[in-house]
Amino acid sequence: MANSKERERINFDADWQFHLGDIPISYVVKAGMTGGITDCEMLEQGEWLDIAFVDKGMESNAIPDDWRKVQLPHDWCVEGEYANDPNLGSRPGSNGYLPTGIGYYVKRFPIPASDLGKKIVIQFDGVMRCSTVWVNGHLIGTHASGYTGFRYELSDLLRYGDEGDNVVCVRVDATEAEGWWYEGCGIYRHVWLETTDRLSVANYGTFITTLTLEEDESRIRIETTIENGYQTPRDSVLVTTIFDQEGHVVVDSRRECQIGRYDVVTTSEIIIVPNPQLWSPNTPYLYTAVSQVFYQGRLTDRYDTSFGIRTIEFTSDRGFLLNGEPLLIHGTCNHQDFAGVGVALPDRLIEYKIELLKEMGCNAYRSAHHPATPELLDICDRLGMLVVDENRKLDSSPTGISDLEYLICRGRNHPSIIMWSLENEEIIEGTVIGARILRTLANAAKKLDPTRPTMAAMNHGWNWGGYAEAVDIVGYNYGQRDGQDVGDHLEYPDRIMVGSESASCTTTRGIYAFDEKHGYLPAYGTVHPSWGCTPEKAWTDVVQNPFLTGVFIWTGFDYRGEPTPFEWPCVNSHFGIMDLCGLPKDSYYYYKSVWTSEPVVHAFPHWSWEGREGETIDVWVYSNCEKVELLLNGRSLGVKAMMPGFHLEWQVEYESGELTTRGYRGGEWIAEHKLVTVGAADRIVLTPDRTELQADGVDLCVVRVAITDDLGYVVPTAGNEIQFSIKGPGRIIGVGNGDPSCHEPDKADRRSAFNGYCIVLIQCDQEAGEIALTASGIGLSGSCTMTSYFDGKCLS
Repeated sequence: MANSKERERINFDADWQFHLGDIPISYVVKAGMTGGITDCEMLEQGEWLDIAFVDKGMESNAIPDDWRKVQLPHDWCVEGEYANDPNLGSRPGSNGYLPTGIGYYVKRFPIPASDLGKKIVIQFDGVMRCSTVWVNGHLIGTHASGYTGFRYELSDLLRYGDEGDNVVCVRVDATEAEGWWYEGCGIYRHVWLETTDRLSVANYGTFITTLTLEEDESRIRIETTIENGYQTPRDSVLVTTIFDQEGHVVVDSRRECQIGRYDVVTTSEIIIVPNPQLWSPNTPYLYTAVSQVFYQGRLTDRYDTSFGIRTIEFTSDRGFLLNGEPLLIHGTCNHQDFAGVGVALPDRLIEYKIELLKEMGCNAYRSAHHPATPELLDICDRLGMLVVDENRKLDSSPTGISDLEYLICRGRNHPSIIMWSLENEEIIEGTVIGARILRTLANAAKKLDPTRPTMAAMNHGWNWGGYAEAVDIVGYNYGQRDGQDVGDHLEYPDRIMVGSESASCTTTRGIYAFDEKHGYLPAYGTVHPSWGCTPEKAWTDVVQNPFLTGVFIWTGFDYRGEPTPFEWPCVNSHFGIMDLCGLPKDSYYYYKSVWTSEPVVHAFPHWSWEGREGETIDVWVYSNCEKVELLLNGRSLGVKAMMPGFHLEWQVEYESGELTTRGYRGGEWIAEHKLVTVGAADRIVLTPDRTELQADGVDLCVVRVAITDDLGYVVPTAGNEIQFSIKGPGRIIGVGNGDPSCHEPDKADRRSAFNGYCIVLIQCDQEAGEIALTASGIGLSGSCTMTSYFDGKCLS
């Protein structure tokens, strides 16, 4: 949303001070008492909060030294040390064996005298978990959910101009888990300070829907809610202008609005957009609606809404239709988590993850099991990724309804969102009471957004007791395990179905044998928990049964916690198609072969097995070619026909050298993959995801670090520790290696490689210049202690 003099939205992430651990709550409460505290000399250690709140003339050094400066988003949990304690989290290992706790955040800020009389709101996009907020000593609210945003108006409590600085204090209690996975701790999403006139568009106050879609025009409805916070009525004018993606005016309209004192009015109008450009994953075209509110000729507010023109339809026989055309859903389920940063992902890192998924052929993202961060929705709109946004709990209490309303009102203008998932695997699925609660949530969702279907992700198809009938779409979590999804289609042919969660295949990147001691699983994709299945079954079921609509694989990326089937020393999951660093596992190439038309041929395992000469190695190949040939040191080991959606196998007697896989279509050789026997680890190769950053203090670069031999081949078993140093206007904010049993800190300037790779995250400062990253490896020979640089220019 663009800032203007009428509406200002300021990022409030910088210059917070953080304290880990609780302090007596009475210190904070006293600050809100009438009259405050007058005798500052009587305050004890820790009571500085009262000083900051009450004595506006107190110097900033009243804050104790053990409170450190942080920039949001911030996750203090990932900064902790791993502990072999099964009580951390809601079940053993669920929180990744990292401690949670209680923390405090404080920020001082001025407000100009010119803002007196305006409406000033602080918006928190996500705090994990239970938060309590004070402003200038006044308690202004508590919020329980770690996944829904919340906002408070501050206008009455602020000091303006010469009255002094303001202080906001946030207490975060993360001791109680909300889910059964790693959730982090702290203010892990953005905070905003928003200033508007008291005659303005309401928060999430527009709702834009596509009514009809024809070749030369589209009819859209725009509903706009305007708030009047003045003591007198306001006869206003609403001007709505539609801009295309290039910034050209498409159409505009003008409506008069009579708004009573302290009243709210919603207008509705239908606008015809000529020659519409349609939104889809392949063509994510976006329009912008600019809503301007005028009173007596004066502009009081400008509110921008990004939207796309597209239609969606779910059917019981053809599956999903986008803009009238069938589209199989290639989906993954994902938590908000990444190496180096925990759940506090900078926006660029969210974008990086979506880019990786799209490169694999993924076209849909299920935010499991919670409302997605707002920036993820913006990025999916812009890059073209379908989204299932998910409600956290099956809860029809006032709090539960409020959380659902937040989810829908915040997201309903995003063209990427194609359905609302109202719950996931709740224990009362399939019961009469559960069905009542689900129906109440579905009705609330339809009231706010009648354009999208509702779905529930049901555990193993627990859909009896009227439960399935409470929503538009029945989500089958692992329905293919025993064919329940296909069987249910025969019994309920009008039921709309989707594979809401599937596979749960457990593999570890670069590992080719079961290793219970270290908590590693082989890459062949044959190991999965009792409820899961292989990737091949998960996908071919959908291909053979298009009424299943599509599938959401569990999961796109590994994540902290849920180290199934292990516990300690394993600290994160194995379900990902990519590891926690976004490095691809071998199964990545299976999905790429079935989800893209790009020629793919990929063989594994690696071909460096010193001491195993003459032993038989099980070689697998993923490909979307018609035929595949395997060659060892130039000798053909045979040509095999590729059955779409499956893999090929060869039993190969190991000898060092080169194993080559070639893919053919129409008799023509179109793709090749080579595996070679590598030499000793010798050098480091740094590969940044990009080389130009914005000098805004938040932009980020992901640097993949590979250990290679002297010929440049990655050593697939290398585990050398890599040390990093940086020069220029940038800083290291995290490291990782994808090892699910690694206990090294993510906040460090060094990391051991895991099976040849690790990553380092570089964030820029607020000045332009050149960033030089140096990496050196312990245990590597002289030639590879050479300095490797990433020269990235930060652009103003």
